[in-house]
Amino acid sequence: MTECPTSSSRRQFLNAASVLGAGMVIAPGVTLHGISEAKAGLPRVSSKVRWGLLVDANKCTAECTACVSACKIEHGLEGHGRVKTDAQWIRKVELRDRGSGRTQSLPVMCQHCDEPPCVDVCPTGASFKRADGIVLVDKHTCIGCRYCMMACPYKARSFVHEVTTGQKSHSPRGKGTVESCTFCVHRVDVGRQPACVEACHKDGKGAMTFGDLKDPNSDISKKLVAHGGVRIRGDLGLDPGVRYQGV
Repeated sequence: MTECPTSSSRRQFLNAASVLGAGMVIAPGVTLHGISEAKAGLPRVSSKVRWGLLVDANKCTAECTACVSACKIEHGLEGHGRVKTDAQWIRKVELRDRGSGRTQSLPVMCQHCDEPPCVDVCPTGASFKRADGIVLVDKHTCIGCRYCMMACPYKARSFVHEVTTGQKSHSPRGKGTVESCTFCVHRVDVGRQPACVEACHKDGKGAMTFGDLKDPNSDISKKLVAHGGVRIRGDLGLDPGVRYQGV
């Protein structure tokens, strides 16, 4: 039987990765460093915290794309070279009530599920959930099988088809791997807000609230107690970390 060229090149990639180890270069000047834990000198990731995002649909308008633009800039997702289309880790979708005709605009991204199906189907362990609930992809071990893309009911993951340029050191990307929203983990680990949330309050309508779902005194917990929150496809029992109000 003749071996598929794609399979052969994939095997060569994996062999090279095993030799290079944790310092493998994803692109010139871009390396991965322990994305499963906080960097040295910072508090270790703990299950005592569960990061979550709350979106107030009543404040989110269709014409506002501050969160989408901020994400592209923060992670270097703008199209470069032959790739003219920007990658999207967060997208705006429109909901329409068939009865009343009322429409709503919502941002949708990786929902950072407590029971993530992407992690369940990943054959290499590249898709994983941190102790604090953030779901990530380890580019060292992702083989681009795309099982996670098929398993995700939110269509929140995408595949990198072309060589990427203009990469950010805190957000490495690589051809042949899968990617999705990281909750801007590099910001969270140093006590900052995700770029989309920051932009929503600075340039948008203030519809997003990010915080610790396990802390009853956090803003997100207080808002959920006062007004409630809906999980997209809550019937699946995945317990997403992203909640929506006013839907």
